Amino acid sequence: MILCAAFLLTVTACGGESYALPYAADGLFAPAAYATEVSKSKAPTFASSLCVVSSDVPRGSFALEKAGTAGLFDVNNKVALYTKNVHEKVYPASLTKVMTAIVALEFIHQQKDEGRSLNPMGMELTVTENTLIKESGAATAKLNIGDHMTMDQALHILLIASANDVANLVAENVGGTIDHFVEMMNDKARQLGATNTHFKNAHGLTDLDHYTTAYDLYLIFNEAIKYDEFNQIINMTSYQTTFQDKNGKDISKEYKNTSLYFKGEVNPPENVTILGGKTGTTNAAGHCLILHCKDVKGNDYIAVTMRCLSNDVLYSEMNELLKEINN
Repeated sequence: MILCAAFLLTVTACGGESYALPYAADGLFAPAAYATEVSKSKAPTFASSLCVVSSDVPRGSFALEKAGTAGLFDVNNKVALYTKNVHEKVYPASLTKVMTAIVALEFIHQQKDEGRSLNPMGMELTVTENTLIKESGAATAKLNIGDHMTMDQALHILLIASANDVANLVAENVGGTIDHFVEMMNDKARQLGATNTHFKNAHGLTDLDHYTTAYDLYLIFNEAIKYDEFNQIINMTSYQTTFQDKNGKDISKEYKNTSLYFKGEVNPPENVTILGGKTGTTNAAGHCLILHCKDVKGNDYIAVTMRCLSNDVLYSEMNELLKEINN
């Protein structure tokens, strides 16, 4: 049965097509399928800088009814203000790319710290056959073999436009092979305590063995916002750049942020400032969103909602969650 499911699996991160494995409330990663045993013991040096959640955290009469899983985390005070099903294993869709960025940025900083490169963000990445995405409807930068761009350009396109081919481009050039890069992603997840996470690719296209939890995504995103480059990119509404094809001819493109907050189509609650985030959508994962926000006092929060049945539901549930920042 698992082999059959894997054969039928043709879903696309951040695309708009119809797929063989749709999201369902009682699907593969539903509560009935996974009852995660979460350890309540944490090493003090690890837990001291994090929100630790061993079970769902209620918030008075407040509850999100339509999001499958969600969490609101006070980064400064290290408190989970509200969580729902945060330890259930779910498909992450393009939220995967947060970890892709972390591994790339860690590599970049190591290159600079070790004196191997004065400008690792200028590292040139070249598209190969392995870079290309063949799934119909997949969000891509429409790269061709031989196209080349810098790491800086690739990270911008990865996080702003959620391009799946650019995820492969970063992975192959940093890891040597995409498979090795994915091993690096899983190693980093374990280092961060994201023990209910397993990656099979760098982009988030659905695989039966590619999963995470809302709590693990909090841990991963909390690491990502430690990088100035990440924060700068996810705060952009669009990105214009020029890279070259295999013959050195310029290719100029503009990429729009996939978040409806940054497109100006949805407004956050009053007294909440959205600093950036990452979207993710497949039929298997539903609609997903993770955000970095601030309140009027400048305190930081991470908010995540996943497994929503539509974009309307996703942003409605997220706004309800963000209202709790000032309550």
